[in-house]
Amino acid sequence: MGFRSMRVQSDQEIEESKSSDSGSALTKPESESPISTKASSDHHQTATAAAAEKDSDHKHNHLQPPLKQYSHIEMESGSGSPRTVGNSQPKSAAKQTPEKTLRRLAQNREAARKSRLRKKAYVQQLESSRMRLTQLEQDLQSARSQGLFLGGGVTIGNISSAGAIFDMEYSRWLDDDLGHMSELRAAVQSHLSDADLRVIVDGYIAHYDEIFQLKGIAAKSDVFHLITGTWATPVERCYLWMGGFRPSDLIKMLIPQLDPLTEQQLVGICGLQQSSQQAEDALTQGLDQLHQSLLQTIANSSLNDSMPHMVIALSKLANLEGFVRQADNLRQQTLHQLRRILTVRQAARCFLVMGEYYGRLRALSSLWASRPREVLVTDANNSCQMTMDLQSSHNQFSNF
Repeated sequence: MGFRSMRVQSDQEIEESKSSDSGSALTKPESESPISTKASSDHHQTATAAAAEKDSDHKHNHLQPPLKQYSHIEMESGSGSPRTVGNSQPKSAAKQTPEKTLRRLAQNREAARKSRLRKKAYVQQLESSRMRLTQLEQDLQSARSQGLFLGGGVTIGNISSAGAIFDMEYSRWLDDDLGHMSELRAAVQSHLSDADLRVIVDGYIAHYDEIFQLKGIAAKSDVFHLITGTWATPVERCYLWMGGFRPSDLIKMLIPQLDPLTEQQLVGICGLQQSSQQAEDALTQGLDQLHQSLLQTIANSSLNDSMPHMVIALSKLANLEGFVRQADNLRQQTLHQLRRILTVRQAARCFLVMGEYYGRLRALSSLWASRPREVLVTDANNSCQMTMDLQSSHNQFSNF
């Protein structure tokens, strides 16, 4: 009994030791949980920090602009302030632009504007010349198809082919003259700037240069057509001098219309008038001498053989072209000299007055040609009555 009780007690002790061991084994993880929790938390914080750092680096790289945009900024050595590399000018110099530079820029803009206006006027002149040339070719083809022009010396009635061509060109020139006059009148009335008005005045000068060129071409083919003035109106023919106007008379007519003139301008215009008058007298005297020489050559020819004298007379007639050319050169130089002496606005008014003057002469011719029939009959009766009176007086003097 005693042995069995002891064995039972020992067994109980063994079981108690096993239970205590098992309990310690079960409670051991609980004692180790703070350490494992700390290790796991440290690992989690490390991973989170790495992810946050990677995310911040990605955002920084995304927001940061390219380095080339800020390549001109460097950090000065020894200080943290940025330093600009490149064209660095003081702000005061950038703000305060020199007055000379502003004036030069304004002059450049004005020169460019004038150049554009001159180019536009030149293009318009070329276009109008091209259109006139095309129209002239069409007229010539139409005339040839109708058999009107058969050569340079063929005449239609009393007008040669060269004279007929000049008449057509002169008619177109008159149409263009109306357009130039309207433009010049509008420019004077609207008070344009001097630069714009200068372009219009120069265009009007070029317009007159064109008619002198046309007359020079016509003088080579038919100088008598220009001298007789069949291309002009009847009233204009009364004032023709060698196929055109007298420069001295034109200046005399323009001087009262150009007031006020400075003393220097007045001296220049009076000198121009005097020199023009002297040149006119010289040309007139030369033409008179040519007439006398031609008359003597024809009168001294023999009745049987007059061909040698006719050849000499033809050679003298060829000098007429030279007189007409010199007269046109004098007229052209007079217009250009007036343009140089006067200001832009005075020149515009001068050419406007000149165009109005010749326009009124042409209008007067039209009015004279379109007079009422009753006036023509009355004039005819008066002329017949005057003729009868002259005849009766002549008979009385003859009887005496």
